[in-house]
Amino acid sequence: MKLRDRAYESFRQHLLAMNIRSGQFISQRELVALTGLSLAAIREMIPRLEADGLIVTVPKRGLQIAAMDLKLVRNAFELRRILECEAVAVFTRHATDAEIAALVAAHQVVLTRALAGERSKQLLDQAQTTDWAMHDALIDGLGNVLVSSIYRVNSIKVRLARLEQSLLSEAVLMSTLHEHSLVLAAIAARDVAGAVAALRTHIESAHLRALGISAGLEAAVSG
Repeated sequence: MKLRDRAYESFRQHLLAMNIRSGQFISQRELVALTGLSLAAIREMIPRLEADGLIVTVPKRGLQIAAMDLKLVRNAFELRRILECEAVAVFTRHATDAEIAALVAAHQVVLTRALAGERSKQLLDQAQTTDWAMHDALIDGLGNVLVSSIYRVNSIKVRLARLEQSLLSEAVLMSTLHEHSLVLAAIAARDVAGAVAALRTHIESAHLRALGISAGLEAAVSG
């Protein structure tokens, strides 16, 4: 992996780990310290971050991490709906039984523990990882590297918006798992229309969570 690619991946991981936050100003030297990579690698990485809309250069102030305003959140989720609804339709038609079974099994492990009443941080982290892995698998099922690249950049923005709202807290765990169950059940039944509808509902719920306006509703559903 080239140094600039290593720097980009390190930046992405620190962003999602919330070691750096939306709207924060950060210097090139601070990025060197954060990533452990050279100043040259950081300088090569910055144009890519700017092109992806993850960082902006503010005159006389320096580098600013993209601010997650309402417009950016709306645009990110709209793109997500477009890409993932097509992806789930293709996946439902063409994925192998083994690929579908793997997603169902991973989901079931988390669901079983949640139904038993567990709400540990370890389970919430596993649920989050399983969530992201399912969506990534749907996109990768398209077999289109351009779409996958666009999706990966957009997913950083989506995940940033959701991280700000403490995604998959105890209050929303069960409702999110229920939404996933409906998507996976439709996929397993090779029900294309059902899978698209279930995924669209799931994405809209995530969008509302990112806006911070559905916590009460989701808590009621999970109860």
